[in-house]
Amino acid sequence: MKQDSRYTSLVLVRNVEMPDTHVVLVHPEIHWNVGNAGRSCLATGAKLHLIEPLGFSLDERQVRRAGLDYWKHVDLQVWPDWNTFEQQLPQLGDAFFFSTKAKQPLWDAPLHTKRGPVLIFGSEGKGLPAELYDRYRERLFGMPILSPEVRSLNLSTSVGIVLYEVLRQRKVSGS
Repeated sequence: MKQDSRYTSLVLVRNVEMPDTHVVLVHPEIHWNVGNAGRSCLATGAKLHLIEPLGFSLDERQVRRAGLDYWKHVDLQVWPDWNTFEQQLPQLGDAFFFSTKAKQPLWDAPLHTKRGPVLIFGSEGKGLPAELYDRYRERLFGMPILSPEVRSLNLSTSVGIVLYEVLRQRKVSGS
């Protein structure tokens, strides 16, 4: 059987040793977004971290449904609060925060770090906690939005964009 050339790069990515990638959702509010983000994490080999409080129960059928039959395979860790997570952040990798308030575009984020990226997103309605904007100003990035009619992108869409940018940068850098 002839191999489809569209999938060649995907096979190459699977056989490369890569540092861990972490996706962190701070106080997510919508279960569908968490399910979809979980599926994207599973597809790209990333671990999903949820920072409580959550706007829903993880036992809800909708979270599993949004993650389809993949949800049980998602590498998931739930943290009781931001402070508990932040104490462990240096051990996880290099932090990158994503927000509509960012001044730096996603394309300038060096996501192919040797320690691995920790990709941090705020909630759908409130974004990141206010104190994080000042504390991590130099590590704050955003997705370009060209239309003045669009305030923000969906949380799970943003997670997917950034995860695949991590893979793209790793492929380009050869790591």
